[in-house]
Amino acid sequence: MRLSKIIRKNIIFFIFPLALIMNLALAVPVLADIYKYVDEKGVAHFTNVPTDAKFKLILKEKRVQFHLGPNFEKYDLMIMKAAKKYDLDYALIKAIIKAESNFNPMAISRVGARGLMQLMPKTAYAFQVNDSFHPEDNIEGGVRYLRYLVNLFKGNLYLALAAYNAGEKAVYRYNGIPPFQETRTFIRRVVRYFQEYSAEPPLSDPSTHSTD
Repeated sequence: MRLSKIIRKNIIFFIFPLALIMNLALAVPVLADIYKYVDEKGVAHFTNVPTDAKFKLILKEKRVQFHLGPNFEKYDLMIMKAAKKYDLDYALIKAIIKAESNFNPMAISRVGARGLMQLMPKTAYAFQVNDSFHPEDNIEGGVRYLRYLVNLFKGNLYLALAAYNAGEKAVYRYNGIPPFQETRTFIRRVVRYFQEYSAEPPLSDPSTHSTD
């Protein structure tokens, strides 16, 4: 079975037991309304699951919706080409780009990561990316780097994503996903976007497109 198929299977069916094993390290925060009830002794009781009409709503928590935003189809064939070359899932690569840069090829992070897949200068150099702001070069380098990480962590996509965000040394240091909120949020977002993009109609193979 191709690794891309294994990754797709694992990311969908393994996410829930993994989150439990990690003591909610990757669990998505549960949003809930808060209800209050004061009993006859003056003791206040709070809950998010009222079991009696005596509980009154005191706080309605804002629901957070995920929005994929504009579908930048002009990058789709570049993503498909790199995904096929390095045997990774197209929807996964697109999800990483969405989470990293929101499809802004000129994006620069506060720590200096650049372009669509937010490559650090050292990473870009190591993976032969001359111009991180060039969309196709950036995608090529980013996907090549992700393939390296997937191989390094023996197909464990969660560790590969953690290393993509926090660095492979951090994953080794903590012997797993680092306890960084940014990294946990990044993984949750990639998983969510991956599921969303996986539901889109599949693209045709770029090698079948005419070059005339």
